[in-house]
Amino acid sequence: MSRRRKAILALFTLLAILAAAGGVVVHRRGFDRIAMGLTLFRGVAQGENFRRAYEIFPSTTMPASTRPYRFPEGAPIELPKRFTYKGEDRDVETFLAETDTSALLVLRGGELRYERYFAPGGPDVHWISWSVAKSFISALVGIAVHEGHIRSIEEPISDYVPALRGSGYEGVRIKDVLQMSSGVRWDETYLNPVSDVNRFGAVLFLGGSLDAFTASLVREREPGTFNHYSSADTHALGMLLTEATGRTVTDYMHEKLWEPLGMESRGHWLVDDEGMEMVFGGLNAIARDYAKLGELYRLRGVFRGESIVPSEWVDASIRPDAPHLTPEAKKDDVFPVGYGYQWWIPEGDEGEYSAIGIYNQFVYVNPTRDVVIVKLSAFRNYALGIDESAYRELETIEFFRAIARSLG
Repeated sequence: MSRRRKAILALFTLLAILAAAGGVVVHRRGFDRIAMGLTLFRGVAQGENFRRAYEIFPSTTMPASTRPYRFPEGAPIELPKRFTYKGEDRDVETFLAETDTSALLVLRGGELRYERYFAPGGPDVHWISWSVAKSFISALVGIAVHEGHIRSIEEPISDYVPALRGSGYEGVRIKDVLQMSSGVRWDETYLNPVSDVNRFGAVLFLGGSLDAFTASLVREREPGTFNHYSSADTHALGMLLTEATGRTVTDYMHEKLWEPLGMESRGHWLVDDEGMEMVFGGLNAIARDYAKLGELYRLRGVFRGESIVPSEWVDASIRPDAPHLTPEAKKDDVFPVGYGYQWWIPEGDEGEYSAIGIYNQFVYVNPTRDVVIVKLSAFRNYALGIDESAYRELETIEFFRAIARSLG
């Protein structure tokens, strides 16, 4: 039996066990949900799944803004033909094809300078962003702090979320959760069918409660001492938002971000059986609307003359403020990039930062060069290995840097 078939069989077995344990009747969940879950991280084309994920899974809707904003179009540019990564020359068109790119947008100074779509993407396609969603959640936490719903991020998250008392999150500062430094035990290994992140995802595929899963996690390290990427940390922030504001994430985000940012199209959140949003990766939107988050942060929280996210929150979000959060502390990692409040901060002297999702989703910002770049993708070979070539995220950042340099 091939390695791939063994992996798929193992995942089938896992899903069957979870279904039996949770009393879930699998056939009621829909074949598409199960099929998508079984093919993730298996080298299978995912574009059609990613463009209609909000139809495959239960979802909520944020209507388009009543004041839609379209980026003004600047002088069109051509992409660089080639870029350099680790001393090797890379062809841009080959890179875009190999990473199954569906959309690529380049803004400079708020003007749209490049916009291109590849099938099955398109200007009106609502693509799932995966972990790019985490950076939206960070913005909402900043707004909730500013509005007084959250007194301070120095306070324990369990003070606001009763369900997290007695879990690994009890007594953990909100700030440590924002910085993926909660100390809670977590395995985000995508290729392992029984890893925490895959069992977490199975809640969406088979049914159950994301809140309950998060509340079941235990402590492994001292909080605030080690940066360990965990989608559960973001879900804990989603629980914080719902408890602190008394509103759903969908409702709060529509009022505080979707409407004032002039989102041109509706947005969707995937939700679990209890209606809780999959805040760690379930946002679906069009490429231009993703770009507005990057532009909002490039402008330090101000959009169309209105302060939407406090500037001090933006500044803190994109700055590693402790040794364990810096790129230097992660030199031995596959992805040696610093971390802020749910934003990635690569090493460099131009103040860059990025929201990043699996399968090569990006909202990249270079404030020094006034550049925002969105790349949506369905990189089918994502996570099929253990080195950077199986992720191509550092390579993508170098591609973005080549574009920014070409703009002057």
